[in-house]
Amino acid sequence: MATKLSPEDSVALIKANLAEVLNPEIIDNVVLKEKRPLKVYWGTATTGRPHCGYFVPLMKIAELLAAGCHVKILLADIHGYLDNMKAPLELIEYRAKYYETVIKSTLKAIGVDLNLLEFVLGSSYQFNKEYTLDRFKLEGITRINVAQKAGAEVVKQTDDPTLGGLIYPLMQALDEVYLDVDAQFGGVDQRKIFTFAMENLPKIGYKVRAHLMNTMVPGLGEAAKMSASDADSKIDLLDGPAAVEKKLKKALCKPKEVEGNGVIAFVEHVIFRALALKSGNTPKFVVERREGEPLIYEDIQKLKEDFTADILTPQLLKAALVVHLNELLAPIKAEYDASPEWQAIEAQAYPPEKAAVKVKKVKDKGDPAKRAAAQAAAKNAVAQADGHVEGKGAEKVTVGSSTEETLEKLNLADEKK
Repeated sequence: MATKLSPEDSVALIKANLAEVLNPEIIDNVVLKEKRPLKVYWGTATTGRPHCGYFVPLMKIAELLAAGCHVKILLADIHGYLDNMKAPLELIEYRAKYYETVIKSTLKAIGVDLNLLEFVLGSSYQFNKEYTLDRFKLEGITRINVAQKAGAEVVKQTDDPTLGGLIYPLMQALDEVYLDVDAQFGGVDQRKIFTFAMENLPKIGYKVRAHLMNTMVPGLGEAAKMSASDADSKIDLLDGPAAVEKKLKKALCKPKEVEGNGVIAFVEHVIFRALALKSGNTPKFVVERREGEPLIYEDIQKLKEDFTADILTPQLLKAALVVHLNELLAPIKAEYDASPEWQAIEAQAYPPEKAAVKVKKVKDKGDPAKRAAAQAAAKNAVAQADGHVEGKGAEKVTVGSSTEETLEKLNLADEKK
């Protein structure tokens, strides 16, 4: 990690590699005038298994720590349940443990000193009396359509939303207060929740915070972003080399197109920044070629120019990304493989789905007279209303001239089987 920075350089690094910053003057005031570390929190709802898209916010967390910030990571277990019950109540404890374990391992893989971090479990304070009263205050002044709009990009949207999804953004706003921070960090998909907090926390007596937003990395397929619910759009943090190569080979990467290209976006926002952190701010992205010297990129703009000019082809880019990403994932996978405790947590957090039990369909023998009619039709015989059959082949298909006779014949036939 970087050595201690000047206040000005610290502010510059805090604001670097972000899509947007709201109320940046708060950051300037804390670092330049109050001359103390900026207190920042990043929250993650503990739902599906974390994937490589998590590298994007974690890279920023590494930069915030390098800038001298005090960073808190909120493991938002209750939020995981409120978001359309993506994390069932009986699993939220295990999901939170899994997230903490995998996030710590990932941060270590990119060179973060875990002693500088603080992990906080949402349920550790969100059931407190004071928090609940403040939540009631926000609920009392928030219209349903405002709550829906605030969570539109984050909470799963349905035609008939639950109250939990409406409360989700209100609680996220209150977390800024109860975690005692100067700023909240998240993706640009959180913007509406951030503006909700800015507009409504002062109404119940609390100050406005700054908000830092990272860009959302497109998925590897057609998806707008990497998603735990879309297996083809993401690479799991515990995927092995073969799985990484297979998924990247299938990734959508149109020649000469940079905009919306998930592969290039991942190289830019994850690999380049990881290489920069490890090397002391000078990344070297190496692309091996069968013929000629390898292409070495220290500047993402040059990489994009070469891709647009078809000097760097999708095949070459994907092959290089496979190498660099596997190097990044290797220590995470190694730690998991060596940890029975982690493996046990995973089994509890994400138990295998029970296969549906197939119920053997009982054949309905139906009405004897109707079945006799169908058999007779096939053999040019004619079934009568009382169940007996006349015509050619009648002796082969008749089931009886009475109900009693029919049942007796059926029972005898079943016994022979």
